Amino acid sequence: MSRKLDDAAVVAAYARWAPVYDSIFGVITNRAIAAAMAEINRLPAGRVLEVGVGTGLALPLYRPAHHVTGIDLSPDMLGRAERRVVAEGLANVEGLVKMDAAALAFADASFDVGVAMFVMSVVPDPGRVLAEMARVVRRGGRVVIVNHFAAAGGLRGEIERRLARCGAVLGWHPEFPIDAVFVRPELKLVAKRRLAPFGLYTLIVFERE
Repeated sequence: MSRKLDDAAVVAAYARWAPVYDSIFGVITNRAIAAAMAEINRLPAGRVLEVGVGTGLALPLYRPAHHVTGIDLSPDMLGRAERRVVAEGLANVEGLVKMDAAALAFADASFDVGVAMFVMSVVPDPGRVLAEMARVVRRGGRVVIVNHFAAAGGLRGEIERRLARCGAVLGWHPEFPIDAVFVRPELKLVAKRRLAPFGLYTLIVFERE
């Protein structure tokens, strides 16, 4: 039986992934990241919280008028994000903090936008993470989710079911249902669309009511 995907398993997995994350996942996720950034960058200038900032792949893509704070549970990933901020002179990045996404240390309504890319299938309790994002985003603000969700069937569905046994080693849930992100009544759906490549990722935009 595979070990449960808990915080310790996530930290251990991303210590392994950190050195190669950009070269492997950066290629796969770049178009999905660009789609999320297009949604955020058309919004008025404001404070943005990026949950699961990872190595900071998206940080250079925020328009300078946005003030960005990033959090992540993995110190190895955060270290790479910090180096990216320095190397690219990203003055609009206000902070990068080691923090549990299920227990955000921010006051209510602290941000205009909360974004979580490729995070919901990583965290042990996605419902709690969504609750925390809804709490720290002001009313009228946006919560933007990009994630891979389980296929209903076919070859991809079969592969996901097989990989699910190795979730703790991989550091994510390969078989993750889309219904898991539609659990907060205060988050009203604004947009939902599948993204390239091959519809592997889905972009979901909520308004915080």
